[in-house]
Amino acid sequence: MTDSLSMFYALPVLVGLAAVAMCVAGLSAGLEARDAGRPLRSGLTVPLHETARLLRQRPRRTVSADRLLWRSASSAVIPLAVLIVAFVPVGAHALVSHPLGLVWVNAFDVMAWAVMWLLGWGPNSITGLVGGYRFLALALGYELPLMFALTAPAIAAGSLDLAEIAAAQDGLWFAVWAPVAFVAYCWGVLGFSMRPPMEPGAGTDLNGGILAELAGVDRLLVMVGRHALLIAGSAVAVPLFLGGGAGPVLAGWAWVLVKTLGVAVLLVLVGRRLPTLRPDKLLELGWVVVLPLVVAQDLIVSVIAIN
Repeated sequence: MTDSLSMFYALPVLVGLAAVAMCVAGLSAGLEARDAGRPLRSGLTVPLHETARLLRQRPRRTVSADRLLWRSASSAVIPLAVLIVAFVPVGAHALVSHPLGLVWVNAFDVMAWAVMWLLGWGPNSITGLVGGYRFLALALGYELPLMFALTAPAIAAGSLDLAEIAAAQDGLWFAVWAPVAFVAYCWGVLGFSMRPPMEPGAGTDLNGGILAELAGVDRLLVMVGRHALLIAGSAVAVPLFLGGGAGPVLAGWAWVLVKTLGVAVLLVLVGRRLPTLRPDKLLELGWVVVLPLVVAQDLIVSVIAIN
């Protein structure tokens, strides 16, 4: 009965999160149009036009490509995002409830390493290969701070269950008294979704990097998957740092959607204003600056939790 209730409550929210992803995609395209000197509204329909174009376009084939790995990687981005969202509690329910939900979320995030690398390796292309190496260098920079950022709310709640972590924030969000962990987590979300300024693996100086040889449905799946990963990461931030579905007036599931949209829009707007650094500089920033700050944050949270 519990599983049936979880499915009943969670599946509509997955549809809502898909709508949120479409809104964020339209916002991103609109901002890009504005930066190019065109009206903001002219970019809002770009995702729909681009989808129609890619559905008509034939997939690209390169010489001696590893097609199995390449196609598998392009098809795996969206399922990874869905698996992450499945553990997000919607009020008292989640599509998948597990006492180690936070561990599973981090495991699927790490799986993005393999997927993005195979997108660069599979086409047997110089630009793709360099893009894949760039992403791995970038991932080394953001992943350790991200892991320690995930530790802070787990320590504060004394649990790895996302529902229990959300419930432990009654009266005060973890984002308020663990702000460094929250910022480091958001930085990691920008990293595994390859959003500015964390997109050197798909940089324009590489003609798209790991995206350079993708065309047709393969490219569409990856582009949609990048937005889906951004939304999935934003959704996980809700139970971790923003009190889950708690809030006045609206139902719990509605607050999850509102908070997810807020985090995603914030990441898009702030990320676009930050400078894009080389992978080695990002790695230095992650390990020399961000990681010590997050470890210090974990220590502070531990002392408060013990007392």
